[in-house]
Amino acid sequence: MHSQPFTPETIAALATAYPLAPRHLQHRIAGHPLLQLDALAALAHRLRPESIEFNAATDLPLGIRNDETPYTGLDVHQTIAQIESAGSWVLLKTIDQDPAYAQLMRDVLATIEPVVEPRTGKMMRLEGFIFISSPGAVTPLHFDPDYNILFQARGSKTMTFFPAGDTEMIPDPFFEQYFNGGPRNLSWREEWADRGQPIRVTPGEAIYVPILGPHWVKVDDEVSVSLSLTWRSEWSFHHADACRFNSRLRKLGLSPSRRAAIRAERMLGRG
Repeated sequence: MHSQPFTPETIAALATAYPLAPRHLQHRIAGHPLLQLDALAALAHRLRPESIEFNAATDLPLGIRNDETPYTGLDVHQTIAQIESAGSWVLLKTIDQDPAYAQLMRDVLATIEPVVEPRTGKMMRLEGFIFISSPGAVTPLHFDPDYNILFQARGSKTMTFFPAGDTEMIPDPFFEQYFNGGPRNLSWREEWADRGQPIRVTPGEAIYVPILGPHWVKVDDEVSVSLSLTWRSEWSFHHADACRFNSRLRKLGLSPSRRAAIRAERMLGRG
């Protein structure tokens, strides 16, 4: 890896967007040995089974429910070995449980602390994820509960973003269900398409993904490898607590807002 994963110009570009807006960035880790397919196949053997997800990923509707996602009949190791033709998507989760990947994650995220911490506070719960995707793979519309930079290492993909505050796309009760263990895939309406902001990335490019912002992903016509490095903030934990608190209020017949719940959490000494 280059001694610095980002140029000063890229750090400045992130600073113009963080934390609310998606941003196209450049990086220098695309050729890192840990991001090559043979290394990732070996990593899949070392990870705990609960740290791996895989399923069919081509020709999926954008609003498919989590429990409707089909499987191909291949195990994860067969899927990675046959990724060019498997029509699948593999997610290696919390790769920071492996010392080499944990070091890579810490080295990269340390370089953006001067941008992140003055705005959203201490970077908390650092985690790493790797996506290995067949040509044409689709990740349906969903949101992430953390701040995220996605680094493209192989192939290319387009991520289409929608405003995080769009309560039509993500009603308050959906957040509440998610933070109580519910799914994060969202429903889809074709009339929402014009609201999207597509950003395409190729090897050496990255995207800052805002927390809670709806987005979906489409891989181009070759195998894709992407690294996501994520973190949380004190506010993000307060928001999750507020959503769980909202759920309890709603069960009592009330209709709280996210802001009201956050205030209530603080009044109760939980925020």
